[in-house]
Amino acid sequence: KNIGKATLKARRKMKFSIMMAVALLFCTCFQGCGNSETQKNNKTEQSSLKKTDIPKEERNYAVLPDHIKWLTNESDPVFSSDKAKKGGILHSAITSFPMTFRVVGPDSNGSFRSAILDNQLSLINIHPNTGKIIPELATHWAFGDDKKTMYFMLDKNARWSDGKPVKAWDYVYTLQFMRSEHIIAPWYNDYYTKEIKAVIVFDEYTIGVKSTKAVPDLHLKLGISPTPEHYFGILDKTFVQTNNWEIVPNTGAYQISDFKKGKFIKFKRKKGFWAQDKRYFKNRYNVDTVIFNVIRDINLQWEYFKKGKLDTFDLRFPKYWHQKSNISLFQKGYINKIWFFNDQERSAQGMWLNQDKDIFKDKRICYAFAHAMNIEKVINKVLRKDYFRLSQAFFGYGRYSDYTIKSRSYDIKKVDELMSSAGWTRGSDGIWQKNAIRFSVKVTYSYEEHMPRLVVLKEDALKAGVELLLERLDSTAMFKKILEKKHDVAWMGWSTNIRPSYWQGWHSDNAHKPQTNNITNTDDPELDELIDKYRASLNEQERINLSLKIQNAIHKTGAFVPTFMVPYVRQGYWRWIELPGFKGTRRTDDLFDPFSSMTGGLFWMNSGKKEETLNAMKKGRAFLQVVIRDEQFKKGVNQGG
Repeated sequence: KNIGKATLKARRKMKFSIMMAVALLFCTCFQGCGNSETQKNNKTEQSSLKKTDIPKEERNYAVLPDHIKWLTNESDPVFSSDKAKKGGILHSAITSFPMTFRVVGPDSNGSFRSAILDNQLSLINIHPNTGKIIPELATHWAFGDDKKTMYFMLDKNARWSDGKPVKAWDYVYTLQFMRSEHIIAPWYNDYYTKEIKAVIVFDEYTIGVKSTKAVPDLHLKLGISPTPEHYFGILDKTFVQTNNWEIVPNTGAYQISDFKKGKFIKFKRKKGFWAQDKRYFKNRYNVDTVIFNVIRDINLQWEYFKKGKLDTFDLRFPKYWHQKSNISLFQKGYINKIWFFNDQERSAQGMWLNQDKDIFKDKRICYAFAHAMNIEKVINKVLRKDYFRLSQAFFGYGRYSDYTIKSRSYDIKKVDELMSSAGWTRGSDGIWQKNAIRFSVKVTYSYEEHMPRLVVLKEDALKAGVELLLERLDSTAMFKKILEKKHDVAWMGWSTNIRPSYWQGWHSDNAHKPQTNNITNTDDPELDELIDKYRASLNEQERINLSLKIQNAIHKTGAFVPTFMVPYVRQGYWRWIELPGFKGTRRTDDLFDPFSSMTGGLFWMNSGKKEETLNAMKKGRAFLQVVIRDEQFKKGVNQGG
């Protein structure tokens, strides 16, 4: 999966896609208004009673093959702290309310989706430091001789949030659900039909998941999540509308407990979470409650943070790290700062050109646009050289990335050559024109903090004869417009997967239609052929070779202008929040992510320190200033273009 999310936290696993990268679900009377806990619980009970009263097909059990070699992993290093304490409330913020709580279907592919998906566990996961398989909903796994099948022993302790056990048939139902036309999710329909052949049930707690073809890294493909059959039951054409605001049972540590549209979303930690004492979950997910308040302006979020109404704040933007945090709250040690480098795949952040727009149907114009963008100046002047230039859309994937690809740099002479060769001339206002069409395009973006970057690009683009019209929308509206393919140029980033995923973003199957991730509308038969071969390949080295060819073919389209790479997290946090001694993992992209099963929930609240801090502030007493720079995982950041 490659799951899209708008810029600020574009690389949350989202898994990257993935990929990305998935969001969830209320009664008609609550459209546009608040809700009460009692009404919500009644609604859920009524829905469940109706949905579970379903006639089921006769269920047959297969015979488990002989000589299966079961594997597990209870020996990799623990990545949590035994000093962690339970309790407290994490106050966080989002810039817009999600358009739906569904994780599939129209309008579901937004940035808040990861908060919901991260509370839906998979069969297995990847250790964030060693990269080895670790258990999640399955305790053991095995690889079939056909190199297409994996076998899993389910954890008999695993429970949905409504207390029902997670069983084999919930995985069979995942295929039925994801293949259904009623969810209106073409990508999932395609993936779970063309990539996942079957789920085989041997008993209530033993399954096999079979791929349509053998692939390297089979575990990255087949460690799927269950879907609660007892909740959804038989799907019909009303699915999208009736499940827009439903709170679907999940398997993770937290569940949505309350919300008010446009205002807030509250998650509560489950009492007696079934996995709380498991090796890779112990001493994690420590806060009792997580509240996401809708604060649409980042500057206003900053003011809330300084007043202690938000517990953490992202300081990745240079003006916050270098200037705005140079105040007494930090100097007196009430708020700490940390700069933590990570080592993982990099988000494809940049400018995405819609090739269905007439102006971008000629590659030369796409190339000229790239050469008219002075990204280097933005990095040096606006971003204080804190960011790195991204070279291409798939950077940081080890042997799967072509590090020889370099981004197109600012070059007015090349712009002149390309535009002239395409038959364009400079108008009286200095803007390139042809047949009464001016080289004037709208750049759609979301975060106000990005305005200074875009202003510099706009000014220097004018020198090259290109006019940028800046259109700022809130993140939800921006993403909706982009997925409907109504943009000229999208300023955004995507989340990532552990391996490059090309089909959803670059194959013509997903071009010229809404609600797909091919937002450039790339339609290139040669690129399609390479992507199809990559998806079908049985050989790892062949896939690597194809990956490098695909990246060069994507670079050749000119439809993506890479901008920045940020190989670290930089955050401010009140001193009552505590981190493990190791701070984070190799794959940590948010030190205060409360939910992620791979890297989240490592921090905890110290109620004593909070009281101490608030009293000290009243009395003017200071603590030692804390500024941490952690480079234990800093690696390869200078390979960019």
